[in-house]
Amino acid sequence: MFIYYVFSSFGQMRTCKVTSTKERRFTDVTYKVIIKGMTSCEERDILNGITGAVNPGEVLALMGPSGSGKTTLLNLLGGRLIQSTVGGSITYNDQPYSKFLKSRIGFVTQDDVLFPHLTVEETLMYAARLRLPKVLTRQQKEKRAVDVIYELGLESNMICRCQDTMIGGSFVRGVSGGERKRVCIGNEIIINPSLLFLDEPTSGLDSTTALRTIQTLQDIAEVGKTVITTIHQPSSRLFHKFDKLILLGKGSLLYFGKASEAIVYFSSIGCSPLIAMNPAEFLLDLANGNLTDISVPSELEDKVQMENSETETGNGKPPPAVVHEYLVEAYESRVADTEKKKLMAPLPLDDELKSKVSSSKRQWGASWWQQYCILFCRGIKERKHDYFSWLRITQVLSTAIILGLLWWQSDSKTIRGRQDQAGLLFFIAVFWGFFPVFTAIFTFPQERAMLGKERAADMYRLSAYFLARTTSDLPLDLILPVLFLLVVYFMAGLRLSASHFFLSMLTVFLCIVAAQGLGLAIGATLMDLKRATTLASVTVMTFMLAGGYFVKKVPVFISWIRYMSFNYHTYKLLLKVQYQDIMPTVNGIKTDSGLKEVGALVAMIFGYRFLAYLSLRKMQLHCEA
Repeated sequence: MFIYYVFSSFGQMRTCKVTSTKERRFTDVTYKVIIKGMTSCEERDILNGITGAVNPGEVLALMGPSGSGKTTLLNLLGGRLIQSTVGGSITYNDQPYSKFLKSRIGFVTQDDVLFPHLTVEETLMYAARLRLPKVLTRQQKEKRAVDVIYELGLESNMICRCQDTMIGGSFVRGVSGGERKRVCIGNEIIINPSLLFLDEPTSGLDSTTALRTIQTLQDIAEVGKTVITTIHQPSSRLFHKFDKLILLGKGSLLYFGKASEAIVYFSSIGCSPLIAMNPAEFLLDLANGNLTDISVPSELEDKVQMENSETETGNGKPPPAVVHEYLVEAYESRVADTEKKKLMAPLPLDDELKSKVSSSKRQWGASWWQQYCILFCRGIKERKHDYFSWLRITQVLSTAIILGLLWWQSDSKTIRGRQDQAGLLFFIAVFWGFFPVFTAIFTFPQERAMLGKERAADMYRLSAYFLARTTSDLPLDLILPVLFLLVVYFMAGLRLSASHFFLSMLTVFLCIVAAQGLGLAIGATLMDLKRATTLASVTVMTFMLAGGYFVKKVPVFISWIRYMSFNYHTYKLLLKVQYQDIMPTVNGIKTDSGLKEVGALVAMIFGYRFLAYLSLRKMQLHCEA
């Protein structure tokens, strides 16, 4: 009996039962990649006619040596690779992949992509609020997150405080590797998926933690879920936890069937272990074409002896290429046709379930506004630690104090004093143009993996993420400039008036938001930190030189750069704020109302962000293609 979980209109989970034996089928799956050279293109086969099926309540393991196509097959089965170079049939309850299924499938990547500064509880709470159906209330969603925490053994107790501990990362201490992996699994099972895919969930874990992780997957499968996982080199105890096994070698299928019967099958074709060994090691040796401590089939021995003696290796064993060819032919002649016939029988599904599975309509777990609010709060919680680190605060305040000492109580009544103050105002324009750019260029490249993972699961709309990501930075970005100006403004003796102080503050804010937009656009367009940093350095240096302080008269053919420089517009605004009522011009700049400069900065604020959004949209479409 196969169980498929859906959410009723009352917000409670119910089960639709269908008499069936299979849920996930794939027949003759092929995949090619096109490698572009200098003068020609070459097609390379990654998968060659992979066939199999997995039922609810089973754990299917994809095994094979590195480069055998395990992860590629997993991505194809999970709907993560949808390209024209994919061949064969992949169905879910006899229905093809659809956008409806996208948010109903759990997919745990090999790398633990999590926010390091969020706690275990916060991570799962945000996932529940974003991914669970709209019909559930916030309290019901949070209760589901708590249930998952206890289900995976992540609750705080007398021994550890896992639930309230930060996830951690390269520079932040957090939970252990096994706990981090369980959080990743919790992120996916929180929606109660019928299908759960995992890419090497035991990678980097010790044997005991790896066994506990696989036991968790087995427990998940036992309640009616289908679990498909890649595995690299499991221990013998781990191997016996799997219900079904697919063994791949060079993209070809060497075995599909019950994991417990794999040794029996290979013994039947003449490949038996000559010594006691881990079944997984035995199978991986075969997949690599290595017959050391493994009996050589008589057919293969005869074939090698009839061929040129150069085809033999130094130890008298057949070469790996010959072994691989023999194993592929043996499987195709003995097992493949029988398995394909088993997959021809249609599944008896009711019309309601068929329509749901084949639906092309996406189903979001929250409205656009709810997504924005959740992502806004998550963004502030995650990044407040970086923004208010002692290093960043020391950097800003020490710069402010040095400036205040150098321009201590400067005099604006004399020409020389005004020139000195103009230098200070220009430095403020440059500093608060430079600082936000090189903070913002890291935004999207660093979150690319997280964005790709969450968007692949349809957790939120890209527009909601982008707006939340850019606006959640603003409250954090505008606190340090206030501290900076409070120190510099009064130490340097600038005009002591509330209106002039707050107008100077507003000018700096406009500069920061415009510069931040430029950084976001560069980062989102290039998505590479080295190239983005190089381009940002050249751009900021050009804007600074054209900012109106170093060069008063810029040649006509290059004068357009000046009007693209936020440093130039900020510098002019700061001069106008300080000297508008005192003199008509300062350093050749008219002290008028400054509306043109404000308009230019506002245009940059929206223009750069729009360019960043288009770049992200293009990247997402490319990834989903």
